[in-house]
Amino acid sequence: MRDTQTLLSSPLSLAAAALGLTFATPAAWANDAAERLTERLEPLESYQATFEQQILDGSGQRLQSARGEMWLSRPGMLRWEVEAPYTQVVVSDGNDVYLYDPDLEQVTVQPMDDRVTHTPALLLSGSINDLTASYDVVYEQESGEDVFTLIPNSADTLFEELSMVFDNDMLTELWMMDSTGQKTLIRFSDITQNGSIDRGLFNFEIPEGTDVIREEL
Repeated sequence: MRDTQTLLSSPLSLAAAALGLTFATPAAWANDAAERLTERLEPLESYQATFEQQILDGSGQRLQSARGEMWLSRPGMLRWEVEAPYTQVVVSDGNDVYLYDPDLEQVTVQPMDDRVTHTPALLLSGSINDLTASYDVVYEQESGEDVFTLIPNSADTLFEELSMVFDNDMLTELWMMDSTGQKTLIRFSDITQNGSIDRGLFNFEIPEGTDVIREEL
């Protein structure tokens, strides 16, 4: 039998009802869940990895898959390159987010507002205090891995739940579920944490002849 330890952050009643959990010392466990997540993320200044991404429907059937490479640096900088089956680039320079589709020769530019910064990848590059204040945190230990599930306090998010999986303090997976029950799984490999990253990766130069769509706040 697998032993699973679960820790919950406040408000406890909603999270417990949603996950079917029982517990005896809620106040201590609530603090511990957020503190454990902070301990994992606070030392993370940069992160580089290759990734494989799958999108699954509510029944677990695969709808789409992709692979690529990503680079992250605090505060607020990200480069996410999808290499297959199509090419797409997302770049955040800390002020704006650029979504570039070379096949369409189109780039969408969006300011870094709260909704954008609450997308899963950019959550990792933001403030840890803001993260733990905006989400209820559930902690589980499964087969030697630490799993933190974030449940948003606000309805204005792109997901219902987000899970971060750590193996020996290294982030290895992200799980997301939206309001329709659709799930996105991202597995990371060839991981480098707190290594040197060329800052030029976070500057996006709009290619000549590209259509530019600017979304305002």
